[in-house]
Amino acid sequence: MEENSENSKTGWKIMDRPKICLTLTGATLAEDLKTLDKYRDYVDIAELRADFLNDDDRLVVKRFPQMAGIPCILTLRRVIDGGMFKEGEAGRTILFARALSFAEANKDKNFEYVDFEEDFRVPSLQDAALAFGTKVIRSIHDMKNPVPNLIQRVKDLCTTGFEIPKIAFMPHSLDDVRILFEEAAKLESGGHILIAMGPLGVPTRILSAKLGNYLTYCSPVETVENVPKLSQLDPIQLNDVYHFKSIRRDTALYGITGWPLTATSSPMLHNSGFKGHNINAVYVPVRSESFEQAFAFADAVGFKGMSVTVPHKERVPAVVAHCDEKVRAIGASNTIVKKDGVWAAYNTDASGFARAILGFTGFKDLSGKRVAIIGAGGAARAVAYAVKMLKGKACVFNRTVVRAKELAALYDFEYAGLMWEPREAPYKLLKKYSDIIIQTTSKGMNCTPPSTEENDPLFFYKFVGTEILMDIVYVPEVTPIMARAAEAGCAVCNGYDMLRYQGYEQFELFTGEVY
Repeated sequence: MEENSENSKTGWKIMDRPKICLTLTGATLAEDLKTLDKYRDYVDIAELRADFLNDDDRLVVKRFPQMAGIPCILTLRRVIDGGMFKEGEAGRTILFARALSFAEANKDKNFEYVDFEEDFRVPSLQDAALAFGTKVIRSIHDMKNPVPNLIQRVKDLCTTGFEIPKIAFMPHSLDDVRILFEEAAKLESGGHILIAMGPLGVPTRILSAKLGNYLTYCSPVETVENVPKLSQLDPIQLNDVYHFKSIRRDTALYGITGWPLTATSSPMLHNSGFKGHNINAVYVPVRSESFEQAFAFADAVGFKGMSVTVPHKERVPAVVAHCDEKVRAIGASNTIVKKDGVWAAYNTDASGFARAILGFTGFKDLSGKRVAIIGAGGAARAVAYAVKMLKGKACVFNRTVVRAKELAALYDFEYAGLMWEPREAPYKLLKKYSDIIIQTTSKGMNCTPPSTEENDPLFFYKFVGTEILMDIVYVPEVTPIMARAAEAGCAVCNGYDMLRYQGYEQFELFTGEVY
């Protein structure tokens, strides 16, 4: 990692890329060292969260940098700032003094950084840090709200000109994260740390280079639950999925938006494709309850394309400037691309589904097959379109019958509610259209068997073993409805192949390259 310029404001060297800092929250130094050894090859710095240490180990934190063998940050975070230290400022001052005083002549044996909050100003500690070459990270943490006037707050943190200003806050919506990126673009590059915490803030951790950040924080898989509100990624994810060390200010941006977007394999698929084609690009998750906010974020931050997943697919046509013929026919889009300053919407779900279902069944088309489509959302719209193109007959089943009716009318399909009495007409229709059952809702996502009313949209249906079931959910690999159908002898598959095939088509729309 080469140093290539200097920030005139702080005097610190600006790195070619942000450093990766591993946050250590073990109860003992021995535990932290064991964790560090596992991830050492992935990180540049270790942050010792001494507020998590037991009382005995807190007294000897001075030893840690020499034991660690890499640059270290000393942090004693207060409860109000999201930490575990409860003993008061006098006790914290003493612990900082023990760790920073009587520094070694060999700087590698000392803490290279210490994190002092904005209101923690003890001149003797700050003087000692500067005298021994320990850089002061001057920080603001708001665990509940965004920090307003961000540019001025960054300037106010640097009272001596030698602090590294850090602001970390909890966004209320993706708009707060967008504003952070917009404000960061107005700051001098390098020498600051700006973070939006929580799931909404994940892009700020991956795209630290775009923010001009000095470093990004990550947590080991083993202890990430010690700091659950932060939503830090683990160092292996940062390196192997997002190729963090390759991200620069000129890296092209792509991503996926949806809500809650708790699990997605799309970043691995697309980032592997970028690496394989030697394309300077990265694909990141952008969580948002509102597609309009996700769209505004992508436009403001400079994204070139995005995948769109539940529940936003049906909102896309009303927001983007141009929709291709397939999107207009389906009424939903899973892909948006910006070319020549104009956003255009596409749908690769339909072709991805068609390729996946034919590959799984071995059929040339679906003529003569009766297909049950479970759900009436954006994914169901793409499936219905594909079933019609493949010459299948279908019935759309949905709890809100009017939505099932609306979708079915587009393709002259039948429709029904989801009823579980065998004597009811909808149940009889489900038996009639049971050659192939396509489950398109999010029920079953991140759920494991057994089947319940909450995780299985057809919990009431008794499989007989002749049905073919495809669940477009792919996490977990076997959903509750799949497990139940397989036990009855049905052929079952999840949505992973559909994900791959629609993703390959997206990749070509994004880059012009065949995956």
